[in-house]
Amino acid sequence: MKTISKLLLMTLVLFAVSCKQNPAESQEHKTMVENHEEMEASHNMMSKDHDGMKDDHQKMMDSHKDVLNDSIHVVTEQKHSALLNKHGVLIASHKSLIDKHSELEAQHASGEITLEQMLVEHEAMKSEHEKMEVEHAAITKEHKQIELEDQMMLKEDQTKDSEI
Repeated sequence: MKTISKLLLMTLVLFAVSCKQNPAESQEHKTMVENHEEMEASHNMMSKDHDGMKDDHQKMMDSHKDVLNDSIHVVTEQKHSALLNKHGVLIASHKSLIDKHSELEAQHASGEITLEQMLVEHEAMKSEHEKMEVEHAAITKEHKQIELEDQMMLKEDQTKDSEI
């Protein structure tokens, strides 16, 4: 009887050890989920910045209506418009990346892909996300520069108008 009990106990221990762990419970998966939340927060910030840029563009257009010699302002508007379009493409690409990342999470949690596959794809997506953050920062910097140039031109125009 003792032998059977020991054999049964050993069998249960081996069975418990050999059972597959739920992939969603692994530390790597949890880290990926945390990174996904950070990506979403970053995306929300980028989208908010984009909305602000669109508002700034409309203000710029409105402020240029009263400018007499606005050929320089038209160039500024065109630069700003091109920058807005570039930023819109970035936002759409980032949203697509987030969607692919969500899909990766689901595939790993369901066991469709291995831990190794998930890690490789996750690192590639993380790298792409970081590149997009750098591009966003560059666009934001360029946007601020265009805004400053436009404000300086408007002040110059106001000074010229007041001298006339």
